[in-house]
Amino acid sequence: MSEQNTPHTDIGTLGEFGLIDRIASHFTPTQNETTKGIGDDAAVMDYGGQPIVVTTDLLLEGIHFDLMYHPLKHLGYKAIIVNLSDVCAMNAVPKHVTVSLGISNRFSVEAIDELYEGVRIACEAYGVDLVGGDTTSSPSGLMISVTAIGSAPKEKITYRHGAKSGDILCVTGDLGAAYLGLQILEREKQVFLANPDMQPELSEKKYLVGRQLKPEARLEAINHFEKSGLVPTSMIDLSDGLASDLMHLCKASGTGAFVEEAQVPIHDEARLQAMEFKLDPITCALSGGEDYELLFTVDPSDLDKVRFMNSVYIIGEMTSEADGINLHTTGGQIHPITAQGWKHFE
Repeated sequence: MSEQNTPHTDIGTLGEFGLIDRIASHFTPTQNETTKGIGDDAAVMDYGGQPIVVTTDLLLEGIHFDLMYHPLKHLGYKAIIVNLSDVCAMNAVPKHVTVSLGISNRFSVEAIDELYEGVRIACEAYGVDLVGGDTTSSPSGLMISVTAIGSAPKEKITYRHGAKSGDILCVTGDLGAAYLGLQILEREKQVFLANPDMQPELSEKKYLVGRQLKPEARLEAINHFEKSGLVPTSMIDLSDGLASDLMHLCKASGTGAFVEEAQVPIHDEARLQAMEFKLDPITCALSGGEDYELLFTVDPSDLDKVRFMNSVYIIGEMTSEADGINLHTTGGQIHPITAQGWKHFE
């Protein structure tokens, strides 16, 4: 049998989202119930009642978490939260989750109990039910796959593609702290590896470390939208960094964006820590990732509905696609925003 020359393209040349686009190009939804397939924070299905949204995230040891500094209880909690955040990004309320694990033989029953205690606490805090999952053996580390299911009225589901030029750009919470918390944990890990007698001192870094180890989904923002009668024109959750996720929003909506550096919310502790690490705070906010805040746009007529929302910041506005995506710095300069956050497959 003669050998065939099979093309070999490195996945790193595509990146995570290029790979997703390539996969999606081969699949066209055929079911009437499929309202939205691949390409948003969650899929949307409508079976004749209130539509449901479904999302899945996969967390791998050594890629998404390091058990040297990530307690199993916190990890279980975070695994749920990162999925609930995707449901919230659709302006939907999370209802159910499933959890599947790949477990190596180095984990005890007690360790798995600890992981699921974090899952239980998250489910209880957000009012969602754990309704299933799967377990299997893993040849090496720990793998966690969570699927979250939520619902919302059809007219309130919010996608990435609804923004238009002139819309107000808003974000919940502060940015960059989770990234800086990760840098602190990595630094302390290296100190410990070099000298196991040195114990980490993190008492003064609780906020930053907490933003990395125990993030929260912004369900309270979704509840506020409901109470105030606000439906954002577009929305996405900030998992890859403000720059990357804003670019996804703009690409889906066919717009540009203008961000005011002075209006980007950065916690005082994050700002100080960035300077200690000799990092630019705005760079951490733009490219850090894992904030799990909501980036959303509203029609200018809804300005009063967001102006006084707790922990919501107006950071700019959407522009025409031809204007590009730009940052107006505190020094009065205008710089193009480029994605420099976490990249898979590299």
